[in-house]
Amino acid sequence: MGVVGAGGAGFPTEVKAASRAEFVLANGAECEPLLHKDYELMKRYPEEMISGMKRMMEAVSATEGRFCLKEKNRAAVEAVEPAARKAGVGITLLGDFYPSGDEYEIVYAATGRLIPPAGIPLQVGCVVNNVETLLNVERAARGESVTRKFVSISGAVKKPCAFWAPIGASFADLIEVAGGMTVDRAGVFVSGLMMGTLTFDLNGVMTKTTCGLIVLPEDHMLVRRKSQPAQAMAHIGKSACDQCSYCTEFCPRYLLGYDVQPHKVMRTLGFTLTGRENWSQWGELCCACGLCTLYACPEDLFPKEACDQAKADLRAAGIKYVQTKPVRVHPMKEYRRVPQEQLRQRLQVEHYEAPTPFISAEPQPARVRILTKQHAGKPAAPCVSEGQAVKRGEVIARMNEGELGAFVHASIDGRVGRVTAEEIVIEA
Repeated sequence: MGVVGAGGAGFPTEVKAASRAEFVLANGAECEPLLHKDYELMKRYPEEMISGMKRMMEAVSATEGRFCLKEKNRAAVEAVEPAARKAGVGITLLGDFYPSGDEYEIVYAATGRLIPPAGIPLQVGCVVNNVETLLNVERAARGESVTRKFVSISGAVKKPCAFWAPIGASFADLIEVAGGMTVDRAGVFVSGLMMGTLTFDLNGVMTKTTCGLIVLPEDHMLVRRKSQPAQAMAHIGKSACDQCSYCTEFCPRYLLGYDVQPHKVMRTLGFTLTGRENWSQWGELCCACGLCTLYACPEDLFPKEACDQAKADLRAAGIKYVQTKPVRVHPMKEYRRVPQEQLRQRLQVEHYEAPTPFISAEPQPARVRILTKQHAGKPAAPCVSEGQAVKRGEVIARMNEGELGAFVHASIDGRVGRVTAEEIVIEA
């Protein structure tokens, strides 16, 4: 049915369902600033989410389920609590901090367990699913494949809102539903300001992992910063980093007890002939949340990007850092949490914070461009040909037995206009 992690990771859900665990955790934290799609979903579909969660619990033989969401989202809490209580599922209320939705943070908050360095939740008896993924699990059990995605559109748009849209719809289609932009020139953040990607191409398309779009004026600080080439980011870091270590002191993974030290990784920017690998290792366990770059650094440098490069360099060299010291929560963890309001102010987006109410209107695109790789693993192999008529829900690309990935389905009725290894275009 094509179900993958809908929160952004895109990991095939069938693999998680085939495992064995004590806990199934529903991740409804949604900590990216200005994104509200999970909040709107939890208010509207709590019973289906809980039902999907119970199916996952049965699949993995879990004895406990915990539904994790922010205490401040009272409407969502009030919607979920009765369904959870009836199903025997516990509720874990989270604070309004960033990044409370990180898997390592969710597992620790819900169970008190610490995932091994570079490990996965399953190693401590947990399976974690985004709440929309659980909704898709329930619908898959009823025979519905994944053909639509729920997104929120916010920022510099006329009518911030949240709605269902067919997979493969263009960003222009989505923004049109929100009334269009309020600025002439803008950058579009796909799935988040912190961990998402920046694009100026409105022909880009929505996938199974797209959480929403955030539109910001082209001259906004975040657009300017994210637009800089990697060479420029490294150059300014090499010349300006004074090793204050704020990036490390605020790092969520460091505060959980993992050996992530971005300030040491920044030293590698000044190395040329030797020694780089000795310092790059401190970025191996970075979760790329972006807090060091966009919040902690007083000089507006790019430690997260340095960690990204360090991880790539280590992989290329065949080096894997293994943390030897035990994972112990830092005594200052609870006092160095970053409140969402402070983060929005630091990002200069507080005035864009607004509800994105659910609307029933959906884009009706004349064509969709459906990617064959919207998931972790290999791309799906197209199994339709140009000119073929297809119905919504029909398989158009499939995986071979034993391959990591997910089937891809037509999101609208229509005729196949183009087929390549990377995408399938359907004309309505």
